[in-house]
Amino acid sequence: MKNQLENIRVLDLSHVLAGPVASMILGDLGAEIIHIEPPKGDDSREFGPFIKEKSAYFISVNRNKKSVVIDLKKDEGKKILYDLIKISDILIENFKPGTIKKLGFSYEEVKKIKPDIIYASISGFGNDTLPKYRNKPSYDMVVQAYSGLMSITGTEEGEYVRVGTSIGDIIAGHHCAISILTALYIREKTGIGQYIDISMLDSLIYILENAILRYIVTGEIPRPLGTKHPTITPFQGYKTKDQWIIVPIGNDSLWLKLCKAIERNDLIDNPKFKTNKDRTENRTELNIILEKVFITKTFSEWKEIFEKNNLPYSPINTIDKVVSDPIVKYREMLVELNQPDIGKIKIIGSPFKLSETPGKVRDHAPSLGEHTEEILKNLLNYSEEKIKNLIKKEVIYTYKYKT
Repeated sequence: MKNQLENIRVLDLSHVLAGPVASMILGDLGAEIIHIEPPKGDDSREFGPFIKEKSAYFISVNRNKKSVVIDLKKDEGKKILYDLIKISDILIENFKPGTIKKLGFSYEEVKKIKPDIIYASISGFGNDTLPKYRNKPSYDMVVQAYSGLMSITGTEEGEYVRVGTSIGDIIAGHHCAISILTALYIREKTGIGQYIDISMLDSLIYILENAILRYIVTGEIPRPLGTKHPTITPFQGYKTKDQWIIVPIGNDSLWLKLCKAIERNDLIDNPKFKTNKDRTENRTELNIILEKVFITKTFSEWKEIFEKNNLPYSPINTIDKVVSDPIVKYREMLVELNQPDIGKIKIIGSPFKLSETPGKVRDHAPSLGEHTEEILKNLLNYSEEKIKNLIKKEVIYTYKYKT
């Protein structure tokens, strides 16, 4: 069966992470991704870690894409982008709001070129927003802090901490891809394209469902809880003799099983711990008891007990353990890529496990300008002479394997 998005062409004018995540998803699902880069390249080509002076960060997020380098500050460069828009389905950009309009490629202008275009913008606070926020510089950590996410991340006794991945960029990229796929479906039915305005702030607000609702309902301002869940108990990590164990007891039936498994039947009929509501209200007292229980055995001993009683649990794995984990290997979440000038490298695989058309890592990440000539010649029918003239004028760049 063909790739599900095989006939869809995406012009990816984005950079670093939020936009590239959106186009990476579409590329994994079979779309043709043409990554338009400036002469200096995508900023993320300068981000580590590096392998043979090449950015592994860039390679991971930009697999399944083609690189075309155009100087969009020059009129002839704008003409090339104009020609590419005419034959494309989707445009993605994550410039600071207003930047792409100054270049002459706002949604209103692009719609004149390709009436059914699906045009997606990602920014920190949205394009349709309050004026003082529209041009506010934004990075992932800015939005983590502004959204309130950082205020509930950390230990109870410690300082606020950043979530250990660029979640604002990544969630916004996923929301952008979902919106694009929805717009494609609607266009298939109606022939009408549309504009998509994704805000990183919106995306993080969207995933703060418990914290925000808790404040709205109770007036309580949520604080960091370490591994604890705010409304389910016990649902956290405990120290064993040698390492931590995560114990997520999500209902009263599991609580009953846990009490029997840890040989504390006396807790079953204790009115302070009878229901989840009771346990949460008396969490401090309960945790004093459970901490003393779990510290008496090693993780391996508790693992055997939890397995025997079919109770949920997990170690807190470090990344080295995740990389070598048999489930991760079986699910093909680490795949080997043959990257020119580097050789074989392992990168993160695709999580999209469709039975007939799964997401795949098919092609290496492009060298800067690797596909400029190919795209201009094969898609735009530019002559060899015209391409050479554009190279001479430094409107386009075609050097390969340079990051």
